[in-house]
Amino acid sequence: MAGNSFRIEKRGPGRARAGVLSTPHGDIQTPAFTAVGTKATVKGLTPTQLKDAGVQVLIANTYHLYLHPGEATVEKLGGLHDFMSWQGPLMTDSGGFQIFSLGSGFGKKVSKFTPEQASPEEGVAVYNDELATSHGKLAVIDDEGVSFTSHLDGTLHRFTPERSVEIQHKLGADIFFAFDECTAPTETYEYQKEAMERTHAWAKRSLSAHRQNTAANQKQWIYGIGQGGQFDDLRRESARTIGAMGFDGFGLGGSFSRKYGDNSLQSALDMLSELPADMPVHGLGVGEPEDLLLAAAWGVDTFDCVTPTRNGRSGSAYTRDGRINIDGASYVLDSAPIDAECSCYACSNFTRAYICHLFRAKEMLGPILASLHNMHFLVELVDEIRKAIHESRLEAFSVAFLERFNKGRQLK
Repeated sequence: MAGNSFRIEKRGPGRARAGVLSTPHGDIQTPAFTAVGTKATVKGLTPTQLKDAGVQVLIANTYHLYLHPGEATVEKLGGLHDFMSWQGPLMTDSGGFQIFSLGSGFGKKVSKFTPEQASPEEGVAVYNDELATSHGKLAVIDDEGVSFTSHLDGTLHRFTPERSVEIQHKLGADIFFAFDECTAPTETYEYQKEAMERTHAWAKRSLSAHRQNTAANQKQWIYGIGQGGQFDDLRRESARTIGAMGFDGFGLGGSFSRKYGDNSLQSALDMLSELPADMPVHGLGVGEPEDLLLAAAWGVDTFDCVTPTRNGRSGSAYTRDGRINIDGASYVLDSAPIDAECSCYACSNFTRAYICHLFRAKEMLGPILASLHNMHFLVELVDEIRKAIHESRLEAFSVAFLERFNKGRQLK
């Protein structure tokens, strides 16, 4: 079984690049959108549907798989690839985001991170009822690791960098992430610095634990994560520190807003200038169309986000002319597909009126079709970004796409 490698085939304009990220389970043409399979499944979609949509790589969640069914079970059943019947490239995150974020208790000891303190415009992730019931409720952090309660049954658990790496070795993904402290974007500069320094210490321990496992090193890559909250100097320092440690790749962490027109993602991307030029970069939680275009222009190679399926389940669908709420009254008699320029299964076979009916009738096929379309839309967008980079026309493509997409959003 061959190991991992990364080759840049085309550079520019600016920091943009296109390449090939090779793994033991296949090549990833980059830039690439990574589908989120939190519990070893992308909600509502089968591996065959994902392949048909053009998905090259999935990312699963260490926190959730540790709690159920347990990493030992996954290992006994052949590892995550066999367990979920996905034989393409796989990533796993460290579990840090789920432990630290969006629980009713959050902080160094027992400080709080509540819905009121975390509006959708403030942070990396939007707080909603689904998230509130799928993450740990209490995280107590010390320099050695974090103790947390399970959202399933309230039992107490303990993660250290070494334990996170051990779990991810057993899950067996091609690429996994070092354990880090994911902070609330509202934390003070002083706390963000403290958390960043703790993340750096944990990164060293994660890397050491991985390098000591010869078998895992031959088939798995480990990425370090840069933190620093919303502060540019800390983010740059973190990227510089993580980039010099000897990791196989880099995860774009920190905090940024998704408020329309906000430039904080671009500010966060500045940290990438501190990395080795050929280090592969993964954008954690980067998934809106405008974010993908911006991140690709700054040299981000892979991205993951739950937006295709989460939005799809709520009836929100992407089109070239902006997002639509497919369950709205204006689509009851609409005989057009979700997007006339999309070739996905949903758009090739069903009308907006039919999918609107499914949502209004609370039929499960509605969210499945909307999720499938959204996944196809974002994967195709990133495929077009990659092609534009190869053909040295990324800037023109981005301007044309966003002009139409944002105009459509303003008209709705």
